[in-house]
Amino acid sequence: MEVKRLFDCIEHQLKKFPKPDMLNAKVNGEWKSYSTAEVKKIVDEFSAGLLELGVSANDFSDEGADKIAIISNNRPEWIFTDLAVQQTGAVLVPLYPTTGINEIQFILNEALVKYIFVSNKELFNKIQSIKPAVPSLKKIFSFADIEGVDNWCIVSALATDASKQKLEQIKNFITPDHLATIIYTSGTTGTPKGVMLTHKNIYTNAMYSKQSFPFLDAPYKVLSFLPLNHIFEKCVTYIYLFSGNGIYYAENLETIGANLKEVKPDGFTTVPRLLEKVFERIIATGRQLTGIKKKLFFWSVKLAEQYATPAAESSSYKIKLSIANRLVFSKWREALGGNIKFIITGGAACQVKLLRIFNAAKIPVYEGYGPTENSPVVSVNRWSDPGANMIGTVGPVIDGIEVKFEEDGEICVKGSTVMKGYYKRPDLTAETIIDGWLHTGDIGVFVDNKFLKITDRKKEIFKTSGGKYIAPQALENIFKGSPFIEQIMIVGEGKKFVSALIVPSFSYLKTWMQLHNISYTNNEEAIKNADVIKKIQSVVDELNQQFNHVEQIKKFELLPAEWSLDTGEMTPKMSLKRKVVLEKFKDVIDRIYS
Repeated sequence: MEVKRLFDCIEHQLKKFPKPDMLNAKVNGEWKSYSTAEVKKIVDEFSAGLLELGVSANDFSDEGADKIAIISNNRPEWIFTDLAVQQTGAVLVPLYPTTGINEIQFILNEALVKYIFVSNKELFNKIQSIKPAVPSLKKIFSFADIEGVDNWCIVSALATDASKQKLEQIKNFITPDHLATIIYTSGTTGTPKGVMLTHKNIYTNAMYSKQSFPFLDAPYKVLSFLPLNHIFEKCVTYIYLFSGNGIYYAENLETIGANLKEVKPDGFTTVPRLLEKVFERIIATGRQLTGIKKKLFFWSVKLAEQYATPAAESSSYKIKLSIANRLVFSKWREALGGNIKFIITGGAACQVKLLRIFNAAKIPVYEGYGPTENSPVVSVNRWSDPGANMIGTVGPVIDGIEVKFEEDGEICVKGSTVMKGYYKRPDLTAETIIDGWLHTGDIGVFVDNKFLKITDRKKEIFKTSGGKYIAPQALENIFKGSPFIEQIMIVGEGKKFVSALIVPSFSYLKTWMQLHNISYTNNEEAIKNADVIKKIQSVVDELNQQFNHVEQIKKFELLPAEWSLDTGEMTPKMSLKRKVVLEKFKDVIDRIYS
């Protein structure tokens, strides 16, 4: 495989399959498309304009190359900026729009960011407020038209024939080993770490994933809504670009449903949390049905829960499932645009029940796995081969990389996809990459010597005071399968027994309370209701049977509000910040163990 630079995707697409809809977004209520030729022109002028601003690769070293930041929603301008910065030899530092102000200040200062591109006035104000504390930051540009703020188009307007010629010379000097981006991971604890990824890291990961899954060339349209600053969506974007798939950007998370119906995409990537939300809405719709329609709906869901189990092998099951698909699940598929061929989920563990139900409904969901430090994909279930797809695992390891396990079960990865290191943190790099092997911090096993299964995070496994090890994720994933439980965190480190903080699914609980003639005015009142506590206790008791005595939840406390990014308990990729939850709900936990 000839290794390319990421920005080579434009020339590749122009030669192989030039598209009228390379990148697409809603502008004033209408879809605006950019062709491959238009993208090339925009990106080249943008790059030349950056050179006129003094942006440079300097000595082409990791620290010497200028750093340009972006903090924006998904949109074509995001890709224009990424590609334009790469072509100058500078390094892109992407940030989540929801990143806290202190974290942004830390990142901009550590990376000595020279310019930053923001998407709207709110984000401009956010960056403007800390600009005096970031000496390296020269100017803020905006994608939106904001009075008194320089628009990103001003940069492109600076381009001259001389800077365009200089650009071509610079591009020839950029090798696949040149640093393409520094992606800061907020993680569940500690200070942000800058993961240094080269063109080679991301390109080879994209190509290994493309041939392993596989992604086909040219025919597809995809919807993009996971943040582009997350390595999962960024890597998949380059798969799309090198495959000639038209990318359509959802307006926001609230419009995904409407955008799916408009675009009718062949596929998209997601995180389990969003799939859970989709399923909750589907179930809420089902509860509003009456009579035979309601019975048929829930009969179909119950049937789908058995998908890909020994019970599903019988001919009678297949006949029943075809009926459910025709009468019930066909409506689900229509709601997703009616054309979905693949959904890839990653970033966290997906409930096995959800995977069974969606796949039974002919909405193919494939779970994969990989950390930012591996650019990111390590494994993924395959759509081309039913024998390479096992629900409940994250699939076979992709071609081109090696996986081994440490004695404690930690997953280690080796290959061209492994990061260059943590920016300005050789100490952390040395701890994480040993003899070329990336130590992921995730614990796993191979099922049938083929399928990787993630069982927990190394740092999240804890010991009770009795010396017994507890893997919290394994328990949490089972308990989240109950319709009564929205979120759960297992606690008990250094304690006599295991307990849990539980956020009920209030939409489901509300219906249950109405059916049992239990009145309440708010969530706080609901979680104190004796009948509610008794019901959740029965759910816990039933699910506890799947675990041994020391793992079982002995006590729990119900909480009135969902954990979220805004309230600080979740990371941007919707992973639980356990340390934050432990600190925030210390009084509640103390009450459990008092």
